[in-house]
Amino acid sequence: MDRQATRPPRMIAIFGSGETSPTMTSVHKQLTARAGYPRLNAIFLDTPFGFQPNADEIVARTVTYFRQHVGCEIGLASFRHSEQATPLETERFLARLSEANYVFAGPGSPSYALRHWRNTGVRDRLAEKVDHGGCVAFASAAGIGLGAYALPVYEIYKVGQDPSWIAGLDLLGQIGVRCAVIPHYNNQEGGTHDTRFCYMGEERLRRLEALLPDDVLILGIDEYTACIIDVEAQSVSVRGRGGITARRRGSERVWTRTTFPLAELRDPSNATSATTPGQPEPAVAARDDFDRFNIDGLVAAILEMESVLQERIADIGGSGERDRVRAEMRRLVVRLGDLARDGGREEVREYVAPLVDVLLSMRGEARREQRFREA
Repeated sequence: MDRQATRPPRMIAIFGSGETSPTMTSVHKQLTARAGYPRLNAIFLDTPFGFQPNADEIVARTVTYFRQHVGCEIGLASFRHSEQATPLETERFLARLSEANYVFAGPGSPSYALRHWRNTGVRDRLAEKVDHGGCVAFASAAGIGLGAYALPVYEIYKVGQDPSWIAGLDLLGQIGVRCAVIPHYNNQEGGTHDTRFCYMGEERLRRLEALLPDDVLILGIDEYTACIIDVEAQSVSVRGRGGITARRRGSERVWTRTTFPLAELRDPSNATSATTPGQPEPAVAARDDFDRFNIDGLVAAILEMESVLQERIADIGGSGERDRVRAEMRRLVVRLGDLARDGGREEVREYVAPLVDVLLSMRGEARREQRFREA
């Protein structure tokens, strides 16, 4: 028998969000089937959310999800606080981690998880999966910790800390991908403000990017999307609703629902398709142009976003009425631009601001409800 055919798979899977949603069920089934041959030993790490009062509920929901939807059992490897765990509890946790061939972790705080994993041997046990066989399936907060640099999301977005990085596990560096992982890359929850890039927005992302060494790229994972790295096959597969992005100094390479060589992720500049500069979405461009009062840019962005209304207008009536409403809206927007150039800028600002806010809000709502065609 071919030795390579019997060798355990070596995989890293990173989920951008929705790791226990119906969208990702088929991904878990595929990964557990491969990693679990001939016998699955799946565990769930609770460290990232160990500080949360509802930690037990998160564990229960996850165990139920795997049992009812994925069709397998997943055990809890609990390690909620490194300083409160006894030496025996720590060793039991590390033993379970060593024995498992499917290691899953997800929501919570990346900085909390890294603080309690550091200097405990967790990184070495995960590295064993990459070297000798197994699957590390990390999502959201846990996924952030896989890079050389990790994003302290809550500290920046909620507390107001200046953009900065903390040291990650650098598990991806072990396979030649020096990066900072950013899940929720295409997040649109902000509505009227930019929450892409795991709630950082474009301006903070650029500041963060400038702090990275030249050999470190940003690996963005869209929501409801999985990036599956097969170390043995030297390939990367993108599954789910979105794509993954390799970004360096503002230039991006995007892969969507495809499989490509791992070498391209290590060095996106040598990918078969040229890199393209990252551009803000129309909704974000509209807000930026409004703040600068760039009339032409504002009008162009609003006209582009007008397509968001297409599905909603379908409820108005016949096609003639829909066309009339759309034409009237576009005429009004162009007229606002003319008025702004002729004078009365403050008066126009009062009319334009609510329009921009409504369109941004509608776009964010469509994204949250996964109505991507409308968004």
